[in-house]
Amino acid sequence: MLEVVPSRMENSPAVARRNWPDETKARIVEEALAPDVNVSAVARLYGMSPSQLFGWRRKAIAKGQVERREEPGEEAGASGGVIEIGIADATVRVGPMVSEDHLRRVLRAVRSA
Repeated sequence: MLEVVPSRMENSPAVARRNWPDETKARIVEEALAPDVNVSAVARLYGMSPSQLFGWRRKAIAKGQVERREEPGEEAGASGGVIEIGIADATVRVGPMVSEDHLRRVLRAVRSA
């Protein structure tokens, strides 16, 4: 059972909700969609919750207001350091962040299948 004590409620700090203008939201979302940007750091920069900014991004993408930006070098037609390896009827695409050990394990698994 919860007990509400009016005197406690009167002394609690009232925090007003922030009303973000649409232009500001759009600018923050665009900033958060840039490649190699830490969304949580952008949210902290503007004094907001990261989950709120992730929600704004998700809604803007779903509504088609913004598009997710490609990583640098991954625009249409650019290889961006991605290597394609064809083994039998399988194609393995490897980006620059994949370690050599991990690639060996993947190739071994594909060959044995």
